[in-house]
Amino acid sequence: MNKTGNAADIDNGNAPLIQSAADIQLFWDQTFAWISSHYFNIAIACAAGAVIIALLYGLRMLGARLCRRQHLGHWPRIVGRAITRTNLFFIVMLSARIVSGYAQPPAMVNDTIRFLFIVATAIQAALWVRELIIGIVEHRAGDEEGGASTLASAIGIIRLLVTSVCFIVAMLVILDNVGVNITGLVASLGIGGIAIGLAAQGIFSDLFASLAIIFDRPFRRGDTVKWDQTTGTVEAIGMKTTRVRATTGEEVVISNTNLLNKELHNLAHTMRRRATLMIGVTYQTPPALCRRIPDIVKEIVTRQDKSAFLHCCMVNLGASSLDYELVFDVIDEDGEVFNHVRHEVCITLLERFAAEGIDFAYLTQTTFTAAPDGTMVMPYPTDASAKPAKARASRKPAV
Repeated sequence: MNKTGNAADIDNGNAPLIQSAADIQLFWDQTFAWISSHYFNIAIACAAGAVIIALLYGLRMLGARLCRRQHLGHWPRIVGRAITRTNLFFIVMLSARIVSGYAQPPAMVNDTIRFLFIVATAIQAALWVRELIIGIVEHRAGDEEGGASTLASAIGIIRLLVTSVCFIVAMLVILDNVGVNITGLVASLGIGGIAIGLAAQGIFSDLFASLAIIFDRPFRRGDTVKWDQTTGTVEAIGMKTTRVRATTGEEVVISNTNLLNKELHNLAHTMRRRATLMIGVTYQTPPALCRRIPDIVKEIVTRQDKSAFLHCCMVNLGASSLDYELVFDVIDEDGEVFNHVRHEVCITLLERFAAEGIDFAYLTQTTFTAAPDGTMVMPYPTDASAKPAKARASRKPAV
């Protein structure tokens, strides 16, 4: 074997296996001599290797079964999916590496087995890591976010990035084990990554925001959301932007980063919607009737379907009205059902208050007019024979 090369690399076992044509001839000569003198050990090692291959192949079949069993949960399926990606080359090289010590191969054969085992292990580890990460991402994205959703494009980008990183690391490990100095290559990759990251900072920011939407699920396609001054239905979730169809009809395009930087209200899964109504009645309403108003209102609210009465009470003696606060819940996710129940409550209140003789207050201003002797003067003509009113007031709308 050619002795040229870095002595440190040779001592560490990282020297190239084949450096010249003479090395190839030496490899074949040592291999044939080894087979001739150790054929019995080689046969036993091959039998043991075959058993190991059968066991590992059975383990891969077990992984395929885990993928088909839905009742076990998502984690066994993700692990099973990774196990099924175990390739036959890795299984064979792992078996050869395990039994190579018993067969006592020559140095060049042993180095060849070691090198192929490192290559197989690096590639297989990249496949396992890739399948685990992509399986977790796809599970968090959910089945409904499949090909029909624009979020599938973001998952495709994630798959590409994960695959690239895994196989770049595997390639660096392989090159390092064949004696290539990868220090400069790693430094170049790091500098290039920093430059790309700075140049595409906005794009990567929105990409990671889409990842946050995948994992945290603050909303989904079809949900009704309220963001800033916009209320509408989410139509599409993309890699960079999210499109919302506003209630006014226009399409609002919001970057994923801005969408998550502000408070967002998801109105789609509201189990109950709360309505608060302020009711004002005139000061001329008798106290006994004022005391009955909460019971009247409660009767009206509880008569409606899907409504839950919370409270109704007088909360303020206003400038021109006696103020009551009515709070009730509508137990339904549909906004139209909420609007219908609230409408019926308001109409029934008008009807019932009219029947009870309860007047709704409106903003008024009261003026008092007095004669020179101090008696009250009515603002409209009265019978001359009638006694002067002692305490009469006129009401007119406030300006």
